[in-house]
Amino acid sequence: MDAFVLIGSFVLLMMVGVPIAFSLGLAALIGALWIDIPLDAVMIQIAAGVNKFSLLAIPFFVLAGAIMAEGGMARRLVAFAGVLVGFIRGGLSLVNILASTFFGAISGSSVADTASVGTVLIPEMEKKGYPRDFAAAVTISGSVQAILIPPSHNAVLYSLAAGGSVSIAALFMAGVLPGLLMGLTLAALCLIKAKTHGYPKGEVIPLEQAIKISIDAMWGLMTMVIILGGILSGVFTANESASIAVVWAFFVTMFVYRDYKWRDLPKLVHRTVKTVTIVMILIGFAAAFGYLMTLMMIPLRVTAFLTSLSDNKYAILAMINVLLLVLGTLMDMSPLILILTPILLPVVKMLGVDPVHFGMIMMVNLGIGLITPPVGTVLFVGAAVAKLKIGVVTKAMMPFFIALFVVLLMVTYIPWLSLWLPRFLGV
Repeated sequence: MDAFVLIGSFVLLMMVGVPIAFSLGLAALIGALWIDIPLDAVMIQIAAGVNKFSLLAIPFFVLAGAIMAEGGMARRLVAFAGVLVGFIRGGLSLVNILASTFFGAISGSSVADTASVGTVLIPEMEKKGYPRDFAAAVTISGSVQAILIPPSHNAVLYSLAAGGSVSIAALFMAGVLPGLLMGLTLAALCLIKAKTHGYPKGEVIPLEQAIKISIDAMWGLMTMVIILGGILSGVFTANESASIAVVWAFFVTMFVYRDYKWRDLPKLVHRTVKTVTIVMILIGFAAAFGYLMTLMMIPLRVTAFLTSLSDNKYAILAMINVLLLVLGTLMDMSPLILILTPILLPVVKMLGVDPVHFGMIMMVNLGIGLITPPVGTVLFVGAAVAKLKIGVVTKAMMPFFIALFVVLLMVTYIPWLSLWLPRFLGV
């Protein structure tokens, strides 16, 4: 009954239109009143939830990504990707995927990826003879790479939701191979469709121009080197590398590229502060909600229930995948990570699944949720950029959903993909 009151009140509040963050907070208060614990305890958990040093990485990564997204980086990455793969048949679709790979390694945000790369490439692909719905589908599905490729904001949230027991650096490195696998799988699908439908072949860019484009893009790509190189070398922590990335992104945008106006900076910082504020409110209320779940022994009950259904690790992972895919279509990614990690992590640890590996399973599942109706945030952004109806874009994305499900199965059942690089690098 305790669990029903807590989770039921949360679902009911969401159904009547209360924002997810506040639904979590109010449900925690209702649960506290139900089991008769002091409301002061809930307030302490909210404060403790955001009083964590590792959380400083989030605002810095968000700000660095915002500066790069609005400072001309997307256009230069698209041009650089065009140098590498634009001459192949269907090359512009490959350029789209590769640009998302590069941009995801800088912004860590699928929404920013879709908006930035899509604004440049969707009109260009249509102009070159690609269907607009196909261009939108490529852009939207390619942006899921940003969930996996470091620096992923959601990896920081997963580490937090796991009680800080999982290294952020290990999660960053664990996402590299699954992210690249996703990009390669989507690229293979694009090549097949290009050959089937006779999509156009691009032109080889002259050497002198290609060198100029590459040098121009390298300034921005150095952000990725700073973030990963600093963490792996031990020179920076994740927080320090994020703050240095902001300084570098600011320098490149304002003094090297000089596409962004100084007068627009306060608006950019204001938008970033609003985004971070929403995330921090969500984290604080999710911490209180998780505290109530622990008191009500919900994680233990879920563990007992799932293990009673089967003692087969692969079967339980399949059930968890189905659960995450369904919930991912109904809720945004961040609250699901914060709510479900404390519930599901004990289950998979009992089965011998590495917490880093499970983090990647969760990221891929919920990343697919971001591009799936009815509440796919990235899907809505991509459809808006392409100026198409959701139904039209969703239909065009069906082959891409299949490709992403194949990646999900590989990430789920081949732990090596997630664990080899962190272990090789010793993080």
